[in-house]
Amino acid sequence: MNTVEERSYVEAARREKRAALEAMGVQPFAYRYERSHTAEQARSAYQEGMADDGPGVTIAGRIVSWRPKGKVVFGDLEDSSGRIQVYFRGDDLGDHYEMVKLLDLDDHVGITGTVFRTKAGEITVRVSEVTLLAKSLRPLPRGKTQQTEDGTVTYGGLQDTEVRYRQRYADLAVNRDVRQVFYLRSQVVRFLRRFLDERGFLEVETPVLQPLYGGAAARPFVTHHHALDMPLYLRIADELYLKRLLVGGLERVYEIGHDFRNEGMDRTHNPEFTMLEFYQAYADYTDMMSLTETMVAGAVGETLGTLAIERGGVTLDFTPPFPRVSFIGGVRERCGLDLRRASPEEMRAVLLRTGAQPDAIDELAGGRLQDEVFKRVLEPHLVQPTFVVDYPKPLSPLAKEHRSDAELTERFELFVGGRELANGFSELNDPDDQRRRFEDQVRQRAAGDEEAHSYDADYIRALEYGMPPAGGVGVGIDRLVMILADRPSIRDVIIFPALRPEGT
Repeated sequence: MNTVEERSYVEAARREKRAALEAMGVQPFAYRYERSHTAEQARSAYQEGMADDGPGVTIAGRIVSWRPKGKVVFGDLEDSSGRIQVYFRGDDLGDHYEMVKLLDLDDHVGITGTVFRTKAGEITVRVSEVTLLAKSLRPLPRGKTQQTEDGTVTYGGLQDTEVRYRQRYADLAVNRDVRQVFYLRSQVVRFLRRFLDERGFLEVETPVLQPLYGGAAARPFVTHHHALDMPLYLRIADELYLKRLLVGGLERVYEIGHDFRNEGMDRTHNPEFTMLEFYQAYADYTDMMSLTETMVAGAVGETLGTLAIERGGVTLDFTPPFPRVSFIGGVRERCGLDLRRASPEEMRAVLLRTGAQPDAIDELAGGRLQDEVFKRVLEPHLVQPTFVVDYPKPLSPLAKEHRSDAELTERFELFVGGRELANGFSELNDPDDQRRRFEDQVRQRAAGDEEAHSYDADYIRALEYGMPPAGGVGVGIDRLVMILADRPSIRDVIIFPALRPEGT
């Protein structure tokens, strides 16, 4: 936090203005303000042919431009709906114009006045009354704009991406396009809820703090409950609790919530992220693929108005049905390797040819080795919306064995732009098979795989009561929004992403 000595000249000047306002009896921070119109509504209230004095309005927002000219000031006021020009004139405001002289860019004000059109054609509010709502004591990092033949160019301002993420409040305040990303995100989540609600799914909430984490291959965050004197884990997935509800007779359930994984960070991974998981009794993975592609296509159409969108010079077509490629067959087609028959040495040789570092792959074995080959050989080429189906059993400890191939499982993942977007199974509901899979995961953990699944005895007990055949899906909401908003990093679509401590 800045001390008085560390404040800039501009910040010091603003505090002097605050003191001057208070000396005039003006409160620099109001309690409330009642407005009659948003900026957009005020603009729409003016109709062509109206007299100079159009409709009266009361609006409120932040001053985003400020142009004093003697005894008049032109400025722009911005709220969540947009901007409108405002016009302060000393002759109209009398003694109150002294307060106007102490206003700054970024102050929040309330304005009452009439809407008119200037000679330059700009719809404007002629101010008759102004109320200071919040004095800005620190100027926002706005850039300077300049009109060129190619359009408007902005210089300076909030350019550093890490500063933008860290000071998201400033990023939102000065970048309207950033605000639009989060309006779009909210629209996506509303659509997903409506889509599932209309199909009879029940929204539920399951524990975030769990005595035993599971439902994915990941390292958890660990905490401690003092009253119970026991470790607890932030959930890495919602899956096992949601499937317990299928046992309890809730046949269609979903949850939209935060999951947490104590793993690396990159353009598609944040330690805290938002997932949609939904489960349907008496369905299998083919039913869930159909439901998923209908839902994803619906989200694209709802938010963007088209199923064909340009991303990175490529037109992505979200028209169902999406193509389907087998995990084994897709890898074999790309590099000639049959993952079910290949030795670890053969798989490592393929990885080395793709540029993998020897130290990074020497300790990989079993399913993790197969998965790494897939990620390097096939995944980058899955640009169009594509389902990869029928994964090897070691990679899918919670998926049902494939009904026509005992080495595989009935599992799919949806890829778009070379990134995983969704993951789904025919859910494993045989408790004895699930027990054996858990035991195999325990062996993998003992061999050094920190992300192997824990043994969940209570989940086995639930399955022993009988879980109906079911299909389940997890969809990464952050990644879906990245595609729809055309943003390259997951940090662009998480409103407050995880960051290192400031200054490190």
